[in-house]
Amino acid sequence: MSKDTVHTAEVAAPTGATATPADAGDAGYSKDLKHRHVNMIAIGGAIGTGLFLGAGGRLHTAGPALAAAYLVCGVFAFFVVRALGELVLYRPSSGSFVSYAREFLGEKGAYVAGWMYFLNWSTTGIADITAIALYTHYWSLFTSIPQWVLALAALAVVLAVNLISVKIFGEMEFWFSVVKVATLVAFMCIGIFLLATRHEVDGRAPGLGVITDNGGLLPHGLMPVVIVMQGVIFAYAALELVGVAAGETAEPEKVVPRAVNSIMWRVGLFYVGSVVLLALLLPGSAYSADQSPFVTVLSKIGVSGAGDVMNLVVLTAAMSSLNSGLYSTGRILRSMAMAGSAPKFTARMNRSQVPYGGILLTCGVCVLGVGLNYLVPEQAFEIVLNVASLGVISTWVIIMVCHLVFVRRARAGLLHRPSFRLPGSPGTEIVTIAFLIAVLGLMWNDPEVGRKTVLLVPLIAAALVAGWFGIRNRVARTADQELTGPTK
Repeated sequence: MSKDTVHTAEVAAPTGATATPADAGDAGYSKDLKHRHVNMIAIGGAIGTGLFLGAGGRLHTAGPALAAAYLVCGVFAFFVVRALGELVLYRPSSGSFVSYAREFLGEKGAYVAGWMYFLNWSTTGIADITAIALYTHYWSLFTSIPQWVLALAALAVVLAVNLISVKIFGEMEFWFSVVKVATLVAFMCIGIFLLATRHEVDGRAPGLGVITDNGGLLPHGLMPVVIVMQGVIFAYAALELVGVAAGETAEPEKVVPRAVNSIMWRVGLFYVGSVVLLALLLPGSAYSADQSPFVTVLSKIGVSGAGDVMNLVVLTAAMSSLNSGLYSTGRILRSMAMAGSAPKFTARMNRSQVPYGGILLTCGVCVLGVGLNYLVPEQAFEIVLNVASLGVISTWVIIMVCHLVFVRRARAGLLHRPSFRLPGSPGTEIVTIAFLIAVLGLMWNDPEVGRKTVLLVPLIAAALVAGWFGIRNRVARTADQELTGPTK
């Protein structure tokens, strides 16, 4: 076996195919996540800070056509998570796509996949604590407290909870998701009622007139809609959590297909439906990047305390996203550490079978985000959002490339594809990869933030190359030692 290929143990496989490699990093985890946990984690992954906070600034920039951007990106997000779902049923792993990259692309592929995912979630964590601080400043009681102090407090609370056990994480995400779904449904009911009764919102009667009287679907032209695509992609960034969580559930073959298939209607209902309602209730100019669009609407309809309630809910959503980020990076980094491509301490687990080393490393980067909130509090959210989008795009591209190789090997008779499959392969993967690369290219048209983000690509690539040369000997030694158990 090449030292740049999979260093794993072998487990039984169906007759007629080669044995399925098992990720050494999967050893030692509990299987405490229930069906309801994984289902709601999937829902929670589709409803987060990108919708609750990010949609406000994007509506202001792009106008009502933002709904079409959410729909298009949602379709490609579904393709990605459907491909990942098929890989999960082939071989469930807490290392998720990093483990699959190791199997199908070799250790270099796993190294790139893992560290780009770490970049994604560590910067997303910064975005989340920034969002939490912004939400908290909505209440006058907290406006005098510096934004960085609130961000640090939020990080400390979520870290403490995340280290307890995976069961506690599952319960928290379950109830976080219940709150988010229930609130969105309630908001949509209120929005539909306002439309049906023509109840004025901020002195305007809601309906199509709000759109036609304020520049139509594209009040600022097509380019702003194109430019916000990378932010819309970010909104769907947590959907791949299903793949990570599957490694800690007892029956992934039952729960994963159900969770993945339901994502499409969630996208249509929660994202596209919510943005359409927001556009029909208020013109895009009424929304802003520093306040949730749902809070904006509810604060303007004259219902006492409505804005406060919604603000509390979106605060919960940001806490949920931060919680999920710490959970997923902890598992991904452990899978990498067991292969030698991440620091050894990130493989460590506590008595509750939680990989605390990787979680603490992610928190360390988030602390840098606290500093960002101190230095540039007004720009912190947009800066890290765009950097995180680079991690999201690269992660999704790697998932689709892994799936292409997986399908090719299945057609060669080297392994069996499960009955739950990505439709239209290999065309679906190729079109999705092309779309994601196009979104990255279109970021160049945004001179404010997007262009600066694209200019980071060569720097990130250089850092990855330097890092690989720094750890490649350790990866080779680890492969030779054939580690199959958790680090003590």
